[in-house]
Amino acid sequence: MAEEITMEQFSAAALAFLKENAPRRVRTKSEWGKGSDRVSLIPESTPEEDLKELAVARSWAQKVFDAGFGWITGPKEFGGAGLTGDYERQWHALASDFETPALTVFGIGLGMVAPTILAHGTNEVKARYLRAMHRGDIVACQLFSEPGAGSDLAGLQTRAQRDGDEWVVNGQKVWTSFAHLSDIGEIICRSDPDQPKHKGLTGFIVDMKAPGVEVRPLRQMTGGASFNEVFFTDVKIPDSHRLGEVNGGWSVALTTLMNERAAIGAGGGGAGPLSTSRLIDLVRHMGKADDPLVRQKVAQVLIGSKVAAYNNLRAMGKISAGQSPGPEMSIAKMALINNLTLTAELLSTVVGPELIADSGRWGTYAWGEMILGMPGMRLAGGTDEVLRNIVGERVLGLPKEPSVR
Repeated sequence: MAEEITMEQFSAAALAFLKENAPRRVRTKSEWGKGSDRVSLIPESTPEEDLKELAVARSWAQKVFDAGFGWITGPKEFGGAGLTGDYERQWHALASDFETPALTVFGIGLGMVAPTILAHGTNEVKARYLRAMHRGDIVACQLFSEPGAGSDLAGLQTRAQRDGDEWVVNGQKVWTSFAHLSDIGEIICRSDPDQPKHKGLTGFIVDMKAPGVEVRPLRQMTGGASFNEVFFTDVKIPDSHRLGEVNGGWSVALTTLMNERAAIGAGGGGAGPLSTSRLIDLVRHMGKADDPLVRQKVAQVLIGSKVAAYNNLRAMGKISAGQSPGPEMSIAKMALINNLTLTAELLSTVVGPELIADSGRWGTYAWGEMILGMPGMRLAGGTDEVLRNIVGERVLGLPKEPSVR
């Protein structure tokens, strides 16, 4: 792509690329009773399906990157196009009119790990991984939660002990999405057990294929196994792969968490993967359209979706202006969960027992998969309670919650 490019030139080049490489999206109104009625919050697929989807996504990501549209706002020295957020929004607007492969498998790496590497990584790590991540050459995961330290991230116990120019890591992480497909991971470890728990942490980029790394799938109540537990036994990480200062891992973790909440909250201002038209169709076909209580619940979902969308626009504008995502991303995540909860209440009222007993009627029992996936969404990016504390303390100025002694 040219050194200096106007928006008109960029749009023309992007449109030409899309026309040549992807079919136009045919927008058709879904008809009740036709096609799949499956609705899920968390991807549920077999390992074989995962590998097939990864191959398709990787091929598309590489093609997009090589054409100059893969990391539009990224620094040129690390493989980005060096353009503003306006160009990136224009790309997404144009691409939305075409049928392109889903890039979900790269979401955690690009939405959470890559921004953290850019902010805290060494030049060696930035040069080695940022371009490869944005091109789709490698997949990255986030290794934070532990069996005894989920929402209390600072209580984690996975140890990293320095050995010359290397660190030796031992411990266990849990609820790691895409760990089974990942090439690298961002891990936070306890590097100094004698310091206060927030101050004795250090972050690293770890090779997920290194000796001593074991990934085991976790099956959730939806029936799928999209999460994993990961065991580290004497895993060696070079000091050049450290993120930030020794024992400065808490600030590294906060960078990742704020970007995680931005990605989760901005990705679903309303009812997750659901369209409001789908919910309204459900209400009508279940004969509840004239029920005043149901109509009120529908209105609450619609209003919550709009308010969340506006809040997300404000937050994304702040990020586009070069500012770090702040507490408003916690609000975005909370809004998503509130709207999902309202949606679940609406579904329970409208569908009733057919949510848990398969009557064979289209568009009823299938909603149960979405509801079973909700607890996972309540945990991802910080529990409801943690996020409320963040908003209370940092936005409303309320006193800190008393610590447990």
